[in-house]
Amino acid sequence: MYERVLVPTDGSDAATAAAEHAIDLAATCDATVHALYVVDVRMSPISTGMDREAVLDLLDRSDHQPVASVTALAEAAGVPVVEAIRLGVPHETIRAHAAEHDIDLVVMGTHGRTGLERTLLGSVTERVLRTVDVPVLTVRGPIDDD
Repeated sequence: MYERVLVPTDGSDAATAAAEHAIDLAATCDATVHALYVVDVRMSPISTGMDREAVLDLLDRSDHQPVASVTALAEAAGVPVVEAIRLGVPHETIRAHAAEHDIDLVVMGTHGRTGLERTLLGSVTERVLRTVDVPVLTVRGPIDDD
């Protein structure tokens, strides 16, 4: 049914919950998990004009391995995993990555926000839901009690 399952991650609890579901599903379907981290050029000192190697070097020096937790979960479950780190606007980059890699399913976490808070903050997951051409499975993460 599914051969390639994309798991965009931002390292949050919601993304981890989504990764766990994606890996269970991939194991059942003998699929490969694609772990994707998007460096949001709108929210960081990194720009789209930077060399990809320079960005990876910055990540290495920061000791932040954004897809490592997804990779570790997949490897522990015996599921093949492909890692990717891209620069861009997250929902646009996720959509492009899904198309470029012939992804069959995108699995993403939601942060449990509701009402006005969700409307004001926007949602990468919501934008992906509206713009990708493949099914998107959303997994609710812990509810924010703030």
